[in-house]
Amino acid sequence: MADRGALKFVGFIFATATLAVMLVAGMVVKGYADGAYTLEASTSEAQ
Repeated sequence: MADRGALKFVGFIFATATLAVMLVAGMVVKGYADGAYTLEASTSEAQ
């Protein structure tokens, strides 16, 4: 069975990864909300 120290370390790694994913997702959502990104091709690319 794993000791508490190892479990705390693994939990810290998972928490750090979760925080990083949430931060990136929040930045992408904010970018879409601000209009920096679009799902459609822009008119300059289409021509």
